[in-house]
Amino acid sequence: MATSPISNFIDNNYLHFNAAALVDAAKGYKKHLEEDKKMLISLAGAMSTGELGKSLAEMIRQDKVHIISCTGANLEEDVMNLVAHSHYRRVPNYRDLTPQEEWDLLEKGLNRVTDTCIPEEEAFRRIQKHIFKIWKDAEDNGERLFPHEFLFRLLNSGIMEQYYEIDPKNSWMVEAAKKNLPMVVPGWEDSTLGNIFASYCIKGELKASTMKSGIEYMMWLADWYTDNAEDKGIGFFQIGGGIAGDFPICVVPMLYQDMEREDTPFWSYFCQISDSTTSYGSYSGAVPNEKITWGKLDINTPKYIVESDATIVAPLIFGYVLGW
Repeated sequence: MATSPISNFIDNNYLHFNAAALVDAAKGYKKHLEEDKKMLISLAGAMSTGELGKSLAEMIRQDKVHIISCTGANLEEDVMNLVAHSHYRRVPNYRDLTPQEEWDLLEKGLNRVTDTCIPEEEAFRRIQKHIFKIWKDAEDNGERLFPHEFLFRLLNSGIMEQYYEIDPKNSWMVEAAKKNLPMVVPGWEDSTLGNIFASYCIKGELKASTMKSGIEYMMWLADWYTDNAEDKGIGFFQIGGGIAGDFPICVVPMLYQDMEREDTPFWSYFCQISDSTTSYGSYSGAVPNEKITWGKLDINTPKYIVESDATIVAPLIFGYVLGW
């Protein structure tokens, strides 16, 4: 179709090897949605700083994703890019930096993620005073929320609009907040905002109990999966590895084995984009079939692995699913 140049290019040129795996995974994603099944996307790495929001926000708008699992870094870094984009600095020659040059970046308040430096003052501190007020107001009102719910409240309040430096339609967190998209953020405590929240707790200005925990995320996810999987299961589209993927995928064996709900359906689609070495006990590099032995995937679950760079692959798959 002439109206779908990206999809046409992929169909005509991505015919073998990892390129063909990308096409198979994208077609499998579309088929999954056509069968009226829901999809989870997990975000590891620094995909928000890589501006995945340009395609992921549209996936959210068009209801091509129904729940997101992400690291605390991806949760906050999309908002940081939203409010401080003009202050980011790109370092194309990052491989050549000396320890002294790295130290110089630190002293300038520039925290490096590969070739991109996040501006600490404009990003972290611009958000901090506003999110602290939301944390404190909730605590004073006896509320307890999940990390992402506080950020949704921040974005939906409109208070951050004065700082926007990109078109908000390219922020996946803005779109997620609008829809109150279901989300889990395992290990949020190791993020910058998690560290900031902990510092307030250490100083006695906030209570740790104001923030709901990872165990409560798992309990919530168990209910969500049970309510939404029906007998079809949910799809699982994993970008990278680590806790963003491992945490949510474990909900199925927990329900089946620990809760003894033997009618719980397995995840009904699985795709992982990863360049991790497929060996040596690595979860990120585990082939999908290994997940059968853990009670996560069924024998017949469609399984795909694209061994490549997620910053290249994910936008292409999303573009294909969206018909771009």
